[in-house]
Amino acid sequence: MTLNELRFIVAVAQERNFRRAAEKSFISQPALSLAIQKLEEELGLKIFERGKSEVTLTPVGITIVEQAQRVLEEAERIREIADQGKNQLTAPLRIGIIHSVSPYLLPDLIPALKKVAPVMPLQVEENITANLDMLLRNGKLDVIIIALPFGDGSILTRPLYDEPFDVVVNRDHRWAGRRSIKSDDLAEEKVLLLDSGHCFSNQVAESCPELNRKGAEIQHGTSLETIRNMVASGLGITVLPASANSARYRSPLVKVIPFTKPVPTRRIALAWRKSFARTQAVEALAEAVAHAKITGIKHLA
Repeated sequence: MTLNELRFIVAVAQERNFRRAAEKSFISQPALSLAIQKLEEELGLKIFERGKSEVTLTPVGITIVEQAQRVLEEAERIREIADQGKNQLTAPLRIGIIHSVSPYLLPDLIPALKKVAPVMPLQVEENITANLDMLLRNGKLDVIIIALPFGDGSILTRPLYDEPFDVVVNRDHRWAGRRSIKSDDLAEEKVLLLDSGHCFSNQVAESCPELNRKGAEIQHGTSLETIRNMVASGLGITVLPASANSARYRSPLVKVIPFTKPVPTRRIALAWRKSFARTQAVEALAEAVAHAKITGIKHLA
């Protein structure tokens, strides 16, 4: 049994296809198939059921692949531990950021990080929370920036800042002259939110319970900037995080109105595996966020 054989079965389990798994593993399909067959013969059981259109895991195969993922992560940790004696702030840091944070944090985070860790580049993955969680646990990402609550006993988190939400309406909307909006009032309007896979939509719905009632008119969009433009066109209203409403992003066709107290808020945090060895890199990233000048947020100590 070799680490490469474990990598191959994990790739097939993820792709459910030998050809795609081989391409992902940068080897030929016959070589991958032979390696997996050799491992199955060594173990004396089948890990995969080969169908005409799809490859599926056997019941015991599911457990074997889960263990293989843990073994590969621990093997990678050996490299990380070996690097501890070196400068932890030189190798690229693989970070993931949720869609509703990334475009508004990165422009200020990058220059701040250049001052804290000038030779540590960022490899950035923008995705929804569920996918970032999987990539973090599989060792494909080093640290992620998400909204709390998040994680379990195998994950460490560090709160970064609290961020209030704002209501955004077309400049000709009947609410455009109001000084504040009650969260319950949103149910009176057509509300534009991110697709349901995005945690920000869930946070808005939790903060504004009336949006969950039967009959509430909600339409979904693919990005906050797309939604902002839909509001500018007069299609409806929306709720955006405060960082998305700085002068840099505002449209003259919309009006930003704060919520009345209690203001809906989210807490943004770093999350990383307990086993991740580059703690100095995590600290540098947290310090850079603390120095980033982001409109409307409240940094946490």
